[in-house]
Amino acid sequence: MGYDLRNALEYLAEMANDAREPHVVEIGGKTYCDKGMQRYAKEDLAGAIQVRSLKSLVEYINGKSEELRESMIVHVEGPGFVSLVSGLTKERERETLMFARAEDAGFQFDHYYDQERFIINMQTCFEQTEEVGYITTVAGNVVNETVANYGDNGTNQKVTISHGIAGREDAEVPNPVVLRPYRTFMEVEQPESKFVFRINEDADKAPIFKLIEADGGLWKYEAVESIKEYIKKNLDPEFSSRITVIG
Repeated sequence: MGYDLRNALEYLAEMANDAREPHVVEIGGKTYCDKGMQRYAKEDLAGAIQVRSLKSLVEYINGKSEELRESMIVHVEGPGFVSLVSGLTKERERETLMFARAEDAGFQFDHYYDQERFIINMQTCFEQTEEVGYITTVAGNVVNETVANYGDNGTNQKVTISHGIAGREDAEVPNPVVLRPYRTFMEVEQPESKFVFRINEDADKAPIFKLIEADGGLWKYEAVESIKEYIKKNLDPEFSSRITVIG
């Protein structure tokens, strides 16, 4: 009975609080209100469109100028993400109209792959260069149970590779290797960087392979600059004063 009475009194007090007029006071030059209030007529902001290419972003800007605000920013946030946002509105907010996210090639660096998967990834996740061809050849012809038989000085390894009926020979694993993996938007040149190529053996003595990034992430800065240049080059000149490209 006492619990129900307390709930009833709290409910009546809440109703009385809802019915009363709000009290607005100024303290220390700031205005406060002792009652929750909902604001009306707040400016609506558009929802962002998501795309997968820089070309789509540029086409939208050039083709839908009426949807842009007077001041716009293209923010290259990283090698795989670019957003189109407005300058500050009257409410001191920014409206995001579009963002572009690059497709991920899916190669995992510093991760061992078995022979078949490694060769497939080298053919699909990298620009095909002479070094990619050499690595693929070595990986495809490594003879089982030979990796651990040779010394490893921390930089170079030696393995035995097969030459079919011609026999076998020892080969030095190249290190470091310079490669161009697909890590940013396809419209720009893929940055090249150095990688450490390592070969090991799994529990069944089968060869396994991995690549380790060895440039400290410098490729990201190169990618961002390439994206900025692509956008500036392909934007309609009439937007040069309205759109700022940053990264």
